[in-house]
Amino acid sequence: MKFGTFVFPVSTDPANDLRVIEETLDEILLCEKLGYDTVWLSEHHFDGSTAYVDPVTFAAAIAAKTERIRIGFAVVEMALHHPVRLAAQVSLLDNLSKGRLMVGTGKGSAFNEYEYIGFGVPMIDSASNLEEAEALMIEAWQGSPVDFKGKYWNVSFPELRPLTYTKPHPPIIRACLSLESTRAMARIKRPILIGAQDNQSIAERISAFRSEVLSLSLSANEVDKLLNQIWVSKNVFVAETTEEAIEIARVGLIVEQNHFREAREKYNPSCTGDNNGSGDDFDTTFIAGTPDEVSEQIHDLRNIGVHNLMMKMNTGQMDHKRVMESIRLFANHVMPNF
Repeated sequence: MKFGTFVFPVSTDPANDLRVIEETLDEILLCEKLGYDTVWLSEHHFDGSTAYVDPVTFAAAIAAKTERIRIGFAVVEMALHHPVRLAAQVSLLDNLSKGRLMVGTGKGSAFNEYEYIGFGVPMIDSASNLEEAEALMIEAWQGSPVDFKGKYWNVSFPELRPLTYTKPHPPIIRACLSLESTRAMARIKRPILIGAQDNQSIAERISAFRSEVLSLSLSANEVDKLLNQIWVSKNVFVAETTEEAIEIARVGLIVEQNHFREAREKYNPSCTGDNNGSGDDFDTTFIAGTPDEVSEQIHDLRNIGVHNLMMKMNTGQMDHKRVMESIRLFANHVMPNF
């Protein structure tokens, strides 16, 4: 199995933003040192839900300070980016990181209408323009003149510079919220990101993806390659005792969910999506305990077909020292079991 850290740092007070950003970078550098495969970056605006806000800019800082760890977007809110500019930024990052970039794409938040309003983007268009944005980016990465005419963008330019380091372009991976979108990605041979949820739902997603892929005219190696590129997300916290791990994890999840709920209630012009802030989904989204207990739960994931685990190891602005220790415990006592 491969293990990545999903850095999604909540900052509940604007006065703490810089400190949280610096601590997040410290966590990433420790993961690089300890052999984690990937650091995954998110994007949210205006509410402190993701303290570093912009994964593209933050990725440049990570690329400059690391040498080995891969850098993934989970995800870029595509509705908030012009695809040509994003294609150029990705090309630069891919060169700076010497091919360590993975481009996770999604339409944007399903709940935070205020993010779309802040960028002057209609929320209703976010799903439909995603396909066109990806198509435009892929065409831009071909190294040829571009004359693109679509529903949302009509652009023409000689060629994109610099060209991507990775040929033909960095891997694109799509965040999927439903079984139907999972099947749709399988049909076009696009790997997926599966968000934190119960193991049965994860197994259903992987099974649906596998079934669609098997219906295509692919070799066994090609099928395995696609399945091995799926990443699954869970919240993870490791401590010396079960009680300590669960207490810190539960409090962190409640702080995070309350922060999300309060932001939506405060900033959304109307009730949008699920504003749950109770922490009731702890058992389905969290892996917490001693190294042995965490290993056992990850074995369960491996048994249902999970090959790559994206771990949010700091949920709800946990104490920085405790997070760093959790990262060390996982690397030293869990990773060797896989």
